[in-house]
Amino acid sequence: MLPKMPSVRWISASLLVILLSLHPIADAFYLPGTFMHTYEAGEDIAAKVNSLTSIETELPFSYYSLPYCKPPEGVKKSAENLGEVLMGDQIDNSPYHFHVNVNESLYLCTTDPLTKEQAELLKNRARNLYQVNMILDNLPVMRFTEQNGMTIQWTGYPVGYNPMGSSEDYIINHLKFRVLVHPYQAQGDVVVTSEDGVAMVESDRKSGFQIVGFEVVPCSVKRDPAAMAKLKMYEKVDSVNCPLELEKSQVIREKEQITFTYEVEYVKSNIKWPSRWDAYLKMDGAKVHWFSIMNSMMVVFFLAGIVFVIFLRTVRRDLTRYEEMDKEAQAQMNEELSGWKLVVGDVFREPCCSKLLCVMVADGIQITGMAVVTIVFAALGFLSPASRGMLLTGMIILYLFLGIIAGYVGVRLWRTIKQSTEGWKSVAWLTSCFFPGIVFIILTVLNSILWGKKSTGALPISLFFTLLALWFCISVPLTLIGGLLGTRAASIEFPVRTNQIPREIPERKFPSWLLVLGAGTLPFGTLFIELFFILSSIWLGRFYYVFGFLFIVLFLLVIVCGEVSLVLTYMHLCVEDWKWWWKAFFASGSVAFFVFLYSINYLVFDLRSLSGPVSATLYLGYSLIMAFAIMLSTGAIGFLLSFYFVHYLFSSVKID
Repeated sequence: MLPKMPSVRWISASLLVILLSLHPIADAFYLPGTFMHTYEAGEDIAAKVNSLTSIETELPFSYYSLPYCKPPEGVKKSAENLGEVLMGDQIDNSPYHFHVNVNESLYLCTTDPLTKEQAELLKNRARNLYQVNMILDNLPVMRFTEQNGMTIQWTGYPVGYNPMGSSEDYIINHLKFRVLVHPYQAQGDVVVTSEDGVAMVESDRKSGFQIVGFEVVPCSVKRDPAAMAKLKMYEKVDSVNCPLELEKSQVIREKEQITFTYEVEYVKSNIKWPSRWDAYLKMDGAKVHWFSIMNSMMVVFFLAGIVFVIFLRTVRRDLTRYEEMDKEAQAQMNEELSGWKLVVGDVFREPCCSKLLCVMVADGIQITGMAVVTIVFAALGFLSPASRGMLLTGMIILYLFLGIIAGYVGVRLWRTIKQSTEGWKSVAWLTSCFFPGIVFIILTVLNSILWGKKSTGALPISLFFTLLALWFCISVPLTLIGGLLGTRAASIEFPVRTNQIPREIPERKFPSWLLVLGAGTLPFGTLFIELFFILSSIWLGRFYYVFGFLFIVLFLLVIVCGEVSLVLTYMHLCVEDWKWWWKAFFASGSVAFFVFLYSINYLVFDLRSLSGPVSATLYLGYSLIMAFAIMLSTGAIGFLLSFYFVHYLFSSVKID
C-alpha cells in the first residue's frame, strides 16, 4: 500500500474537523499524537519492540539481531518519522499479544540450540547492559528496582544479567507483564488522530478499557526445552515466580535451548487516559531547576547593574556634557578626547573575514529562532513524548523554513558593512551551506562508524539523499529569497565617517582574547544546571519534559549574552580597541567552549559506564555539534545587541 501524502492527511483532518463542528453532539477533540483508543474486553493487542539500547555503548541494535521469538506473521517495521530514524529507533512488531482484561500465561517458542556466535552475542549484549524497549498502546514498558532502600523507575528491561561472583551470564526469557487499565464510559462523538496522522471521527464509541500503564517484571527461568518444544505458540503454561537460585535460571551457553514465555495481569486503575504519561514524566529535582533559574537571575541583575552604570552614569554623562558645550569648547574637547571617543573614525571599519562574520551571525539567528519556537511549542504540550521523534522532526522543519530569516539577516549585515549589495549572492549561499555543511560532514564520519558496527543508529543512504533534497530544495532557495529581501530593505547608515588610515591600537598587558574567553563563564553559569538534565535525557535514556523551565533559562541566557557582549564591547572601546566586531561575537559565543568542556566532564564523571573508543567518539562528535550550534546562536545574539549599542552610542556624537 502506498503511504498517504502529508497534504492529503491534513486536508482530510481539516474536512473532518469542519464536519464535526456542524455536528450537534460532538464534545471532544484531541491534538495530533494523542490518539485515544478504547478496547473491548478480550480484544487482541500486539506489543511493539524498539531498538535495543545501552547507556554503556550508545550503539542501538535491532531487537531481532538477537535470537528472540519472531511473530508468526513475520517481522514488519512500523512507519517511522524523520526524527525517529535520526535517533536510531527501529520499531517492529513482536510476538507478544495481549487480550484485554484477560489474565493469562502463555508459551512463545523454544529456540534452536545456540551457536557459538549467538551465545557470544547474547553475552556481549547482557554485559553491555542492553535494554529491550517494548511498547504497548504507545506506552513504553516500565520496571522498578530497589536500590539502597529506594525504588528506581526504568524504561525497558535488560537482555540478561551477570550476577556478582558468577562467571555465567543469564538471559531474561520470562516476562511478567502488569497492564493498568481504566474503565471508560462512552460520551458521544470524538475527533481523534491516529498514530499515522490521519484524522477520524469515532461515533457511538462503546464502553471499554483504556490502557494507562504498562509494567514488567523480567525473570530468567530454566525450563525443559524438550517438553516445551511440544507446545504451540500461545498455548497456556503455568504461571511461575521469578527464581532467586541461579540453578533455576536460564544460562547463556553454546548449544543451550532457550524457552520464552510470558504472563499478563490486568489491574484496574483510577489513572485517567490524559494522565497516563505522568508516571514517565515525574519531575524530580524541581528545587534544582528553580535554583538554576534563581542563579541565572542573579547573574542577570549583576550584569544589568553594570550596563545601567555604563549607560546612565558614564555614556549619558559624557554625551550630556558634550552637547552643552559651545562649538569652540567642542573643538577644544575634540583635541583632548580620550577613551571610546578616540576611535570614532575607526569604530565602523570593516572587520577581517567580514563575509564569514555575516554568515555566522545569520546562521546563529536561524538556530536561535528554531530553538525558541521549538521550546515554546514543547512547553505548550504540542510536542508530546508520546509522539516519538516529533521534537527532532519539528526542529529540522523549523530550521529549513527559517532559512529565509537567515538569508535576510546575513545579506543585510553584509550590505551594512560594505555599504553596497555587491557579493550578496555568495553570502546567501554560504549562509545556507555553512552550518548544515559542517554538521553533515560530522554526521557522515559518525555514520560511517555506526555502519561499521551494524547499528540501527546508522542513517540509511536513502535518508542521506532525503536530507540533501530537503536542504537544497527548501533551505537553500528560502535563504536566497531572504537574501534578496535583504538587498531591498532600508540601508543601515553608519553615523560617523571612517578614516582612510587605521588608528594604531595601544598595546595591552594581557591579550584581549583572554578577557573574551573568560566572559563566556557568565552565560555558562545560567545554563550549566539545566545542561546536566538535558545531557542525562539524551545519554541516559531519561525523559526530559520540563520545557517550561528550559524556556525561562533560554530567556535569561539571551539577556545575559546581550549584557556580557555589550559590557565587553564598551570596555574594548574605552581602551581604544576599535576591532570590536569579532570580540562582540565571541564574548557571548565563548560559552560554547565551556559547554564542550562540561560535556567532557560529564563523559568522564557521569557517564563512567560508557565504554570503548567508538562510544566516546560518538559522544564527543554529537557534543561538538551541540557546542557549535550554541556558539553560533549566543554569538549572534551578543553581536547584534553590541552592534545596536555601538551604532546608538556614536550616532549621539558629532565629531568631524
